[in-house]
Parts: sequence; structure tokens; C-alpha cells
Amino acid sequence: MFSAVGRNGPQGRTGNARLLQSTTRPMPNLENLKKQAKLYLRWHREGHYPIAAQIRAALPRFQHLTDQAVLEHSFKLSDAQELIARKAGFENWEALLRGVRAKGVHTMKEVHAETPSKPTLLAAEPQLFVADITASCDFYTQKLGFKVAFTYGEPAFYGQVFRDGASLNLRHLDESQMKAVLRAKEDLLSASITVDDVKPLFLEFQAAGVAFAQTLKTEPWGARTFIVRDPDGNLLLFAGRGQ
Repeated sequence: MFSAVGRNGPQGRTGNARLLQSTTRPMPNLENLKKQAKLYLRWHREGHYPIAAQIRAALPRFQHLTDQAVLEHSFKLSDAQELIARKAGFENWEALLRGVRAKGVHTMKEVHAETPSKPTLLAAEPQLFVADITASCDFYTQKLGFKVAFTYGEPAFYGQVFRDGASLNLRHLDESQMKAVLRAKEDLLSASITVDDVKPLFLEFQAAGVAFAQTLKTEPWGARTFIVRDPDGNLLLFAGRGQ
């Protein structure tokens, strides 16, 4: 699902949201897909700019429009459903439904049986404060193997990068919100990312010349961890199972 949705950016910042990279994520059940379509429809009606980038990227008939024009254009539930289908790699909503049912969801009764009776927290996305969105995107893509989901603004003041199931939101800030000395002294983490096998990732980052605040080690409780320091001093903990 698209993340970091907001209204118009801070005063004085203008421009289109740019969806630079898309990805296929694990497919939710049919009920969640329907809820997602209604959520996209609501975001469009309420004028959330970042959703315009997704609409333009996925639906060819909107590609020639600006963000403002996309939000002013008619956008129906069927359009939101098509957006979800295309983001998942299907031609249309009907093809997506066939794909979901082929994975074992055949009736609405089964769907409701799968759906929990209370809200489910699906993901958490840390927000990192950075001095330069473009430079940060370059670091995360070139050094850490992330991809850019989107950047917003001219010049960019907000963005998101992701790798597999991990997403990091990037927010421009002219001055660091935290003193570097304090951050280093107290090991104040900006994000913690769980990895299935942490050693190969550490070796990958090491080969890329990444700066580590802590190299790979086994913690007293058995986990294996290392900490990366990004160009803005943000500390990212990567943790996996011990041997």
C-alpha cells in the first residue's frame, strides 16, 4: 500500500509527487483489497497530493496530467480498483480477483473467516530527518540496495525508500534535530529493521563501503546485529537470528 500520504506540502513547496519505482508486495485477501480501493478513493476526494503520483504512474489515461489536474479529474471506485490491480501486476480488477481466488480465497464466507474481528496493524514506517532528499535517496539506493518509492516537491522535501518489506520515510530538515555527539554517545536509533539472515547483508554493505556505527556482533540475548550510520547521522539497526 502507498504510504506517507498527506495534504498539500509545506508553504512555499510546490511540484508533482514523483513515483519513481513500484514494487509487488504480498497480496492481501479480497476484503482488504476492497477496503484499499475505498481508501484510495477517499484520498483522491480529500485532495491528498501523493496519491496523484500513483494514479499517474499506473493509469495511462492520467499520465499527461499534473498532480492538481489528477486530483480535479473524475476518479471513481472502478478507477481505484484498477489502480490496485495494476500495482499488483494485473491488467484490471477482474484479473486481480481471479488471481486472489486462485490462491485459495473462493467465497466471501472464507474471506470473512480470514479477516480478524479487530483492526490489524499492518506496518510501521520510521521517519528519518535528512538535509538533502536527493542525496539521501542516492545513499539508500546505491549503498543499501533500497529503491525509491516516491519523492515529493520541487525541490524534494519528502520521500520514501524501501527494500523488500522495509520502508523508510525521508523528511527534509535544514538542521539536525539531534546533536551528533548525543546520538553517538547514547546509540540513539532512528530505525530498527529485522532481517532473515543478517550476515550476508552486513557483508553486502561492507563491500559497498557503508559506514558502520557498530559492526556485526552477537548480542547477549542471541540476536546478531549491526548498525549503519547514514550521511545525516541517522542510526539504523539491522538485526537477525543468532546462529
